[in-house]
Amino acid sequence: MTFTIRPLDPLTDARLLHGWVTHPKATFWMMQDAGPADVERAYLDIAADEHHQAYLGLHDGEPAFLMERYDPAHRELVGLYEPEPGDVGMHFLVAPTDTPVHGFTRAVIIAVMRHLFEDPAVRRVVVEPDVRNAAVHALNEAVGFVPEREIQKPEKKALLSFCTRERFTAATGVAV
Repeated sequence: MTFTIRPLDPLTDARLLHGWVTHPKATFWMMQDAGPADVERAYLDIAADEHHQAYLGLHDGEPAFLMERYDPAHRELVGLYEPEPGDVGMHFLVAPTDTPVHGFTRAVIIAVMRHLFEDPAVRRVVVEPDVRNAAVHALNEAVGFVPEREIQKPEKKALLSFCTRERFTAATGVAV
């Protein structure tokens, strides 16, 4: 599968994202009741934030997933764990589809992780999915994430997990 990742443009991509983040399968994205203007505003805020970036992932040139990268020393996890140099936080969301392709979501997370590890400063990827999101926990573990502990965030109880470059390569066979 061929994936490319480009910076998200909140003004042109918000309508597309609205359909993704409000879809019933995106319940853990916590934007179910957001209107198009809410989505645009949320991603304009991210675009203006030096510690948080959003990207659109394309599969064969077509929008297929959303990826966010953040600095956990400044966003999402402040005060909830002790960040280490080279830590980067990540969220991703695969676009909803009526015709799922077996292995597609795993291919997406591998593409996301490769993209993050292309930055030589990144030593470890940090995630904090909802503790109830069993599907993403299994997917994370399949690409090398190791759960550390449950944490209480303002909006959810989350499973704090980490993946080093070495664990990612060992789990996937993808050298980065």
